[in-house]
Amino acid sequence: MKNEGIYSKSTEITTEYIMTYEAPLDPPLAIDEGMMIVNVREGGWVAGPKINGKFIAPGADWLRIMPSGVFHLDVRGLIKTHDDAYIYLKYNGVIQNTPQSLERLTNGELLTHKDIPYFIAAPIFQTSSKKYNWLNGIQTVNKMVEIQFGEEGFVKYDVFVIR
Repeated sequence: MKNEGIYSKSTEITTEYIMTYEAPLDPPLAIDEGMMIVNVREGGWVAGPKINGKFIAPGADWLRIMPSGVFHLDVRGLIKTHDDAYIYLKYNGVIQNTPQSLERLTNGELLTHKDIPYFIAAPIFQTSSKKYNWLNGIQTVNKMVEIQFGEEGFVKYDVFVIR
């Protein structure tokens, strides 16, 4: 086996937009220096070309804070669609804050994707609904649009399927 071409790219990844969602968040609960739990409140919204709904209980993010300051997301949530289907979502992700963005987030300021250098997650979905069965067989990527902690906390993502 030759090493020729071992570093050459053979495939392409493309994305297709499928939805945007906004999940209401309770203020974070600090468990210790390395973990926060952020409860996802009921409400918010999910909207896309083939899906509309809202978040219902239960849902939360077990947010791990690494020694480097990077956050690792571990999220579970439940969507109820406008036509009464239930869709479970789970995802892991990475947040790379700057000292300034972390301070602003902690102070309850509204931050956008322009304020945080890297805020990406990779959801998968599970449902028994025939209408939404297409979600069971795809890998998606979330890109944060906006986030705010505090009493009026929320996170908003654009969601793309990876092809």
